[in-house]
Amino acid sequence: MSAEVKRESTFWEHLDELRKILFRIIIVVVAVMIVAFLCKGTLFGIILAPSKPDFIVYRLFCHLADRLALPDICPETFHVELINTQLASQFIIHLSAAFYAGVLLTLPYIIYQIFRFVSPALYANERKYSGRVICFAVLLFLMGVLLNYFIIFPLSFRFLATYQVEESVINMISLSSYMDTLLLLSLMLGIMAELPIVSWLFAKLGFLTDSFMRKYRKHAIIIILIVAAIITPTADAFTLMLVFVPIYILYELSILVVKKVCRKKATEIAQQEADWENPYFS
Repeated sequence: MSAEVKRESTFWEHLDELRKILFRIIIVVVAVMIVAFLCKGTLFGIILAPSKPDFIVYRLFCHLADRLALPDICPETFHVELINTQLASQFIIHLSAAFYAGVLLTLPYIIYQIFRFVSPALYANERKYSGRVICFAVLLFLMGVLLNYFIIFPLSFRFLATYQVEESVINMISLSSYMDTLLLLSLMLGIMAELPIVSWLFAKLGFLTDSFMRKYRKHAIIIILIVAAIITPTADAFTLMLVFVPIYILYELSILVVKKVCRKKATEIAQQEADWENPYFS
């Protein structure tokens, strides 16, 4: 034979390749983490920006209030000082913030390396749409994180940090509480933004159809409103709509995605039935 048959890799060769990929990922994440750790001022300038009264979102709302004559949407000036109550807490938070920044900034590279490892086991058409799905999933997750950073967390922080049951009770917000809330909401919104991907997967498995999603659209709207009300503790309808609208758009996008999957499956089934009915089918 002029060309040698390509030999399949053994289990230990796959394991060695996985070890190399994990090593490269760790090196890149640690490198970015070190840079983020050294740039402490920039890192925490970004993280703590929503706690400042001059945050871009607050200024934008006040600008809209002036242009649209809606004074209620302009947040009142507030002042909240974050405190630290444990000896090593600030250093540990600095390390964890640098680590999360390293993971978030290198997320596309991490996904790419993992996809490179599993792609040889996929068929050509599977590699094609799997790559698109992964890119779309990463994009949606980052959009959810940004939505939380610019809209949900700042408004929630301003409301909760300034809320008082009695004037004599003073709020003292710890830095660890601030960071935990920011990370938790970012994770929740990032996962929630994956609704179209989850719907696509359920449709591929045959668990979900676009007709089902359209039939229960009103129920979904009520559930989305409840979730939006839980995420945003503020009492104004404007803030509620800022959370409700993006999630509802994702739901409508999910219907379109599921509809496309269902149509493709129906076409494939019809083609298979036609082939079986063809007397010349062999």
